[in-house]
Amino acid sequence: MIPDLQTSLLCDDVRQERNGKFILIGVFDGLFMAQLPGMFPRLCLVNRWCCGKGAFTQRSRLVGPDGVTMICEGQPIAINLPDDAQVATTVEIFVNLQFPAAGMYWVEVHLEQQLRLRYPLHVRLAPQPPPQASS
Repeated sequence: MIPDLQTSLLCDDVRQERNGKFILIGVFDGLFMAQLPGMFPRLCLVNRWCCGKGAFTQRSRLVGPDGVTMICEGQPIAINLPDDAQVATTVEIFVNLQFPAAGMYWVEVHLEQQLRLRYPLHVRLAPQPPPQASS
């Protein structure tokens, strides 16, 4: 039985406590870049699967504003759900992402090579502080 994607979130970092709980740090839906083109040092993608049974493969990617250009693609991640009462949480870390321009990029989450979720990631130029008046 194909699982449901319960949640997919972007954040700055993820920690896991000894009891298994995940701590997400800096959840966001957009990036402010100091300059464009530019490099973003670290982006974490957290996905949680539920209500499924069996072995599956997840693959995530970030696509450019044109909907075609691949910015990055994660490695295949195995998901094993022994029964439909289990959940599986995956964490992917992407480093040194290159963004050529501002725009609406797309996060895609695939399961068994089928698109399960696609959502926007807004990349913007950070507002510049006003110039200091000289006395």
